[in-house]
Amino acid sequence: MEPSMRFVSATFILILLLATIEMGPMAVEGRSGMTSKGAAEKKTCDSHPSSKFKGVCFFTNNCVDTCKLEGSSGGQCRGFRRICICTKQC
Repeated sequence: MEPSMRFVSATFILILLLATIEMGPMAVEGRSGMTSKGAAEKKTCDSHPSSKFKGVCFFTNNCVDTCKLEGSSGGQCRGFRRICICTKQC
């Protein structure tokens, strides 16, 4: 019973680690602010779920690439089900 408890604990910690790594940059990506030149950056708005992205969205870079192929300006992994949501400039 001891080895299976270790496996469950290690798996749980790995899932938590992956979730925190992916959620870190998301808090900063949607913010708009002043650039060094003083001009306001454009805000990004959710456009639509990606129709070409398949599977669970773990890495935002893969989502961004797929959404750019669809004609959007970018994308982000969102939600409990981790789907790829394409974004556009507002």
